[in-house]
Amino acid sequence: MKRRVLVIDDEDHIRRVMRMTLEAAGYEVGEAADGPRGLDAFADGSAWDAVLLDQRMPGMDGLETLRRIKRRRADARVIMITAYASIELAVDAMKLGATDFVRKPMTPEIVRNAVTAALARPATASVAPTPLERAPERASPPIARLTLNGFRLWPASGLEETHPTDPSGRRFIVQHPDGMEQEVVVKIDPGMVGFVQHATGRHLPIENSFWIWEAEHVLNNYLWNEGKVPPGGKLTIARVDRDDLQVATRWEGD
Repeated sequence: MKRRVLVIDDEDHIRRVMRMTLEAAGYEVGEAADGPRGLDAFADGSAWDAVLLDQRMPGMDGLETLRRIKRRRADARVIMITAYASIELAVDAMKLGATDFVRKPMTPEIVRNAVTAALARPATASVAPTPLERAPERASPPIARLTLNGFRLWPASGLEETHPTDPSGRRFIVQHPDGMEQEVVVKIDPGMVGFVQHATGRHLPIENSFWIWEAEHVLNNYLWNEGKVPPGGKLTIARVDRDDLQVATRWEGD
């Protein structure tokens, strides 16, 4: 039997693209143009395996629609979608029980991956996992960071692991929403070490754990913003933003 997905979005072309994407992947898809009609279509939730729910809609917004869906069926898998993403909105959605949170514009791959990841999770009444959790189904899993669009990442082999041929590279394993794992190397531009020292007065050499944290932070942001792994599995830190400089000023030397 085909899995059934309900799409609730006020933009006709967005619903059409999501319908075509999911139907091509073998799903049966229903549509609703706003929150009230989405609730009518959802009913008690027994007919739907997952819901794709837009946040910004006229009248009843996505968070209120989510709240009412979860009242009707606490174990509903609901993927929130928005073009106006913020960490606060994502946290609010997850607190209300959203299964995932993705940003517009979305590629067909992002839509398919989000639904695949949602359906792979048990339908329980518990809220979504916190942003830090252990990677599933590994013998002795390291602590993994979970992005709110379904990717997980963790250091390739302990926090001190560097790229074997390049000490300025940090190696991570990224798990895609569909479960596939891929190695990614994040390279620290040596010039950034001098920049951080000049900006903060702190000498944090490339071996310092600050650069492990920074590499993980930059990779996490890339996965969140782009919805995919960096091309070729490689990413370079060529700038350090103001907030990260504030972290560097408080970082303890190794």
